[in-house]
Amino acid sequence: MPVLEECYEFLYLVSTASEDGLTALYESGGIKLLAHQMSALPDGSHLMELAMKLVQLMLKKLSQGIVENDHLSELSVIVTKIARQFALLQNALKFEALHLLSAIFSSEYSTLLHDALRVIQNENWSNHMRDGVATILQNRVAPAEKFEALILAESMVSIKGEGWLIGQINLPNVQDPIPADRCLLLVLESSRVEVAVLLNELAYSKYEASKSSSSTAETIISKQQKVTIVFSLVEKIIKLISNIGETEGHLLDENTFIKAINGLNETIGVVLEYLQDAKEHGQKVGNDLLASVRLVGSYLAEAPVACEDKITELLGYMLSVEGEHESSPFYSVCFLLPMLCQKTMKIEGCKLLSSSGGYKAVSIS
Repeated sequence: MPVLEECYEFLYLVSTASEDGLTALYESGGIKLLAHQMSALPDGSHLMELAMKLVQLMLKKLSQGIVENDHLSELSVIVTKIARQFALLQNALKFEALHLLSAIFSSEYSTLLHDALRVIQNENWSNHMRDGVATILQNRVAPAEKFEALILAESMVSIKGEGWLIGQINLPNVQDPIPADRCLLLVLESSRVEVAVLLNELAYSKYEASKSSSSTAETIISKQQKVTIVFSLVEKIIKLISNIGETEGHLLDENTFIKAINGLNETIGVVLEYLQDAKEHGQKVGNDLLASVRLVGSYLAEAPVACEDKITELLGYMLSVEGEHESSPFYSVCFLLPMLCQKTMKIEGCKLLSSSGGYKAVSIS
């Protein structure tokens, strides 16, 4: 493919040298061209590398203009081809694929892209994504790259459902079978670590860092956005574990199930400590606090006896937390109601609701 490679080299040079060149490539159907040709390019080849770089350049144009249905269909095909590189390669191009997929799934049109990817019949691409995510999370890589892998995991669960986390993993140069629950445990453990790190950094930025720092507000917003992603993943894992616990003959053995429950307990414990810190600083308004209450409520709806001491201490506070644009703690009450319904089936739960003053918030809402 010497001629084709020269053509790709030329397109890349023109696109990087001139904004007009990139615009011309985009407007002349560059996305469609790449979607058509990438499936025929050799895995890990220089041609594939150039094609991925061209996709990365044209993403800027997609984000600036109106994303049409044709673009979404073509981009979904491109995602499936990049997913294969992400799974199979064990070199620098694997990380280029990771960065590119993360950028695509973090874009403003990602929700629309999810719909386009759901209708793809071939399941190989989603298996490739699981293989790639598992490889990144189980190896020593930079924290930023692990977080990108979590972005991909969250997107895949949104597209394919929580069951995507459980499935056969095939890694290059690994002959022995890998347990089907490996990806689930890797994602849960990585999410637990990220929750602890992000909430610690967020608390420091909010309560300890210099208020005069011009970067403080931007830092807080950035951390909150990352927290949203890992909270979403943890919440979906809670749903998965809950559904599995109610199903006979499920794919998880008892040991894995216990590991997952322990991981969730630790994660929720960290979130409760963050809420405790906010309470001590007199903070009860914030989307990060509301998201924390939502996550705690999701878990306690399935495990109402978990973290009882902390819940006893924080129930009244959690029922008072408001989102940034709320005038009352309506959503906090909604998030905690399933747990409260279960707890108040016993006299101890009724006493807790009464002593914490939580009954006032519930009755007002």
